[in-house]
Amino acid sequence: MVEEITPTVPKGMRWASYVFSALPVLLLLFSASGKFLKPDGMEANIRPLGWTMGQMTSLGIVELACVMPYIIPKTAVVCAILLKAYLGGATATHARIGEPFFIPIVVGGLIWLGLYLREPRLWPLVPIRK
Repeated sequence: MVEEITPTVPKGMRWASYVFSALPVLLLLFSASGKFLKPDGMEANIRPLGWTMGQMTSLGIVELACVMPYIIPKTAVVCAILLKAYLGGATATHARIGEPFFIPIVVGGLIWLGLYLREPRLWPLVPIRK
């Protein structure tokens, strides 16, 4: 049996990956907390999106179920896929009503950039030419 050698991640790249991963995680945790706390004025903001206050708790649970395992290295790749799907729904929701929809796309990009920088097994899948 041939053993594969996994390359090590340079220290600077690892720290950059932590920053690029922390930003979307903090943003999504903030978003999920709002879905549970339901601050004043939230109903007026979500009504144009086609959501009701009754759906917010379920949406917050889905958001947390995707975000929390993302910070665990063994489940990060699967959760990045789930988070990108969740953010695809956010993108579609905003695009449907004519609102700017670039923020979910940027957040999804940061999720994958952070993961790509810290996970050498992804490097052969997205080769960056020098």
